[in-house]
Amino acid sequence: MIDEQLVQFLTNHPLMSALWAGLLLALIYTTVSAMLSPVKTITPQQATLLVNRQDGIFVDTRSAEEFRKGHIIDSEHVTAAQIRDGEIGSLEKYKGVPIVVVCATGLSAKAVATQLYKAGFKQASVLQGGITGWKNASLPLTQKR
Repeated sequence: MIDEQLVQFLTNHPLMSALWAGLLLALIYTTVSAMLSPVKTITPQQATLLVNRQDGIFVDTRSAEEFRKGHIIDSEHVTAAQIRDGEIGSLEKYKGVPIVVVCATGLSAKAVATQLYKAGFKQASVLQGGITGWKNASLPLTQKR
């Protein structure tokens, strides 16, 4: 009975059925991609431990204005555009240490961290929630350079 109702729904609503199928495939693709990606997303607490215990570094990819308004203490400022253009000379000395890529909300950092990984930074990860997640975890920011 349920099978008949499902078939009837699918035939009566082909556009809605196609949209649901597309959403399901997108969800599966995104989940599998994240699981297989060498770049992991880590919480602010995990990032703090990684940087403090393994001499890692935060790389803030936000604009200069956003960086000036507040950033993680001792973070390096290299914009996403600079990394896309291959301008990563200031980061070369950090190739062998953990790098935590930070953006505003954690959404754009994954692509940047993947570029760094491809450039030889094999310990690149992304700060979950970006600076917003950092602030929500009540962790400190500075305006000092």
